[in-house]
Amino acid sequence: MTKLRPSLQRLTAVTVMAALMFLPMEAAAPRPRNLDPQESIRVEVDLVNVLASVMDRDHRPITNLLKDAFEIYDDGTPQKVSIFEAETHLPLDLALMIDASSSAKMDFHEEREAAARFIQSVVRSGDGLAVFSFSEDVRQLTGFSADIPILQHAVRTIKDGAGTALYDAVYLGATTLYGRKTDRRRVIVLVTDAGESMSKSSFATARREAIRSGALLYTVVLRPVKGEGGRNTAGEHALETITQTTGGAMFFPGKPSDLDGIFGQINQELRTQYRLAYYPEHKPGGSALRKIELRVKGDYTVRYRQAYIAPGATP
Repeated sequence: MTKLRPSLQRLTAVTVMAALMFLPMEAAAPRPRNLDPQESIRVEVDLVNVLASVMDRDHRPITNLLKDAFEIYDDGTPQKVSIFEAETHLPLDLALMIDASSSAKMDFHEEREAAARFIQSVVRSGDGLAVFSFSEDVRQLTGFSADIPILQHAVRTIKDGAGTALYDAVYLGATTLYGRKTDRRRVIVLVTDAGESMSKSSFATARREAIRSGALLYTVVLRPVKGEGGRNTAGEHALETITQTTGGAMFFPGKPSDLDGIFGQINQELRTQYRLAYYPEHKPGGSALRKIELRVKGDYTVRYRQAYIAPGATP
């Protein structure tokens, strides 16, 4: 092999360095795009997500509607829909809250087994479910997980309690969900006799936190007494108000065997929801609590969150 003379070696090195200086800029590693801070804030904070359940007269889900079938109003002002999904695939974060008070036990063993079967059917890859129990206080028994055997074990080993901290359960479930990532659906499934007796939180505090979290509340009311006499109807009415505001639904099983059908209905609804999202205009001096109205063309019933708290506002 022929060796280069020292002078020629120096000349070659200089030539190569000069050639590199004139290479096109595209050859360099691409720089990451710097987002405008205002744009980043707008994407992460301002977007209002609305999950809608649309049903016909027989309460069957309607899943084939197009974007043009929906109209959204924010405090009475029409909004442009920026995101539309006919069947959302956003992962779930679900707080399953079981009333462990003695008055809530329709058939506690069957109730827990129905909840365990619900966990098996509702949790999918990427979802997170946390088990809570509440009586005189509220206890989180698991973290958010997709580990079905661990979640089922937590439900099956819930210990009995005395009173019912109902508003505390809604408040703490909503607070926990609010701390989760924003790119997920937030859901509370509350199984209770609605007999509020022990809460430190008020109805107004629990309702406000449920609204702030953006969670859907599904309430399963176990009525130990069929007639209104001797039953805490005030708790039922309070839950009905919160449930309706969040866009969830209430159920009243007549017997333990009804629970599987109710849990199945909740699961089906969570898998057939529309997702609509928009960037609202913020009116100076407006109320912290903003009202949402969703209209659907056709002879349908629609459930959706009816309010939210404006970002940065003090309730």
